[in-house]
Amino acid sequence: MKLDNIPHTDGSGVEELVPSRYALRIGEIDVLVVSDGVLPLPTETMSTNVDPATRVAWFKDQFLGPDAFDWALNVLVVRSGEQVILVDAGLGGQFPGFPRAGMFPRRLAAAGIDLASVTDIVITHMHMDHIGGLLVDEVKNRLNPDVRIHVAATEVAFWESPDFSHTEMPSPVPDVLRTTAAQFMDAYRGQVRTFDEDYEVAPGVLAWRTGGHTPGHSVVRLTSGGERLTFAGDAIFPVGFDHPDWHNGFEHDPEESVRVRIRLLREAAETRELFVATHLPFPSVGRIAVDGDAFRWVAGFWDY
Repeated sequence: MKLDNIPHTDGSGVEELVPSRYALRIGEIDVLVVSDGVLPLPTETMSTNVDPATRVAWFKDQFLGPDAFDWALNVLVVRSGEQVILVDAGLGGQFPGFPRAGMFPRRLAAAGIDLASVTDIVITHMHMDHIGGLLVDEVKNRLNPDVRIHVAATEVAFWESPDFSHTEMPSPVPDVLRTTAAQFMDAYRGQVRTFDEDYEVAPGVLAWRTGGHTPGHSVVRLTSGGERLTFAGDAIFPVGFDHPDWHNGFEHDPEESVRVRIRLLREAAETRELFVATHLPFPSVGRIAVDGDAFRWVAGFWDY
């Protein structure tokens, strides 16, 4: 990413000795993948419809688990023309017990990107690890008051009275999700711009509703110069390539989530486009290959 094209803060801060941002270009569109850090989750949330022994075996094969693993959190910054677009905002800092998450504000500052330069924000869905970053003061106080926040209308309506009857989350999570979604709408209702099925946020930047994970879950597709990248939000998790039919405890409609996941993966394999997702290991830039009835993740080579 040519950072000269995005307004900078006065100083870039102290650089961390871990990779936390990765830049690439899709045609004329600049893209920066930014790590919001990681948060620990129980492995059982990744496979609520399979035998526990099968789950344990898969995580063992991945050198993870057996009971918990680190879930990556990735957000995007996109520049298309004169617009600077933030896709999701990470967890934020108001949730105790997750000291390695909520890094997005300082990592954005380390990249020299001023939050005041952001013209648009796309929210893939209103779970706390996607909107929480907008609720911390260091973000709220620096965003332009005219920033446009794009969310599917179905998503906004869902969180007015959310249904958790098909989820299998750790017991404290539903109440925190409800509270965070309400706080988000209270803080930004005036800036929220809803769309029905899809919306072109900027030239070559399309948000479109998939449903599944939440009723208004959306993905973002970047298209420019014959190249394409899809940010899949929470439509895919690491286990979803080998086992796309495994249900995730955070999915509000597990069966629809499976259909959405398979459809997106098949399309990505056909188009050979780049694929990025919130919870794939940073920088989460790669491609999808078909592997029998399942899929294979082909990580992109880092361009140093």
